[in-house]
Amino acid sequence: MNLKDKTILVTGASKGIGLAVARHFATKGANVVLAARSKEQLNLEVEKIRATGGKASAVACDVSLYEEVKNAVELAVVTYGKLDIVVNNAGTIEPISQLAESKPTEWDKAIDVNLKGIYHGIHAAAQVMKKQRSGTIINMSSGAANSALEGWSHYCASKAAAKKLTECAHKELCKHGINVMGLSPGTVATEMMSKIKHSGINPVSQLDWSTHISPEWVAKAVTYLCSTDGKTHAGTDFSIKTDEGRKLAGLIS
Repeated sequence: MNLKDKTILVTGASKGIGLAVARHFATKGANVVLAARSKEQLNLEVEKIRATGGKASAVACDVSLYEEVKNAVELAVVTYGKLDIVVNNAGTIEPISQLAESKPTEWDKAIDVNLKGIYHGIHAAAQVMKKQRSGTIINMSSGAANSALEGWSHYCASKAAAKKLTECAHKELCKHGINVMGLSPGTVATEMMSKIKHSGINPVSQLDWSTHISPEWVAKAVTYLCSTDGKTHAGTDFSIKTDEGRKLAGLIS
């Protein structure tokens, strides 16, 4: 897909998958808006992208707060004139703990970020994309959406709900030219995976680090989902945990 001058908003873009997506799209000539809670870190990353000829902007954004997500969308439109792609990537794995021992305030926060954050991103983007009659919204999903894992009640529940939200959103928005889909990357070598490994809870924490894919692979898969072929997965959860998915995304031959 020709991404030159396309405008993409990425949440959770200060590190990990979000940052890899932002960097990758910038190299393809896209206008990139990096959103995360840490504006200072975002500014550093934007400077790096601009230093290599990329076009990027930063905006402080806590996805659990709708007005901040709306502000990020508005900044993208004001700065670049449109919004073509939104990657709802921000997420949290904390608190990793048994449900009975978890802190309700922290459990609630996970739902606010992992589920309500996705809703906020879809809702805010839809206001712009419906007027454009076009757009792609990609929600970062997880195998946890289909699993029951010890210590992850908050994560499994929020990801399962977000998966159904993706399906509902596409059903309602596809008639406006908007494609909504999920991307389930499997285990990725990020700070989140380090926290999982350190917890020692459930089989995922026991996986060898060499089995995790790089954030850059996920970024390439996002590019695929934005293409004409990728849009055939709209309304579903596209997985790159399998060889079939990885081949479609051009990650392996």
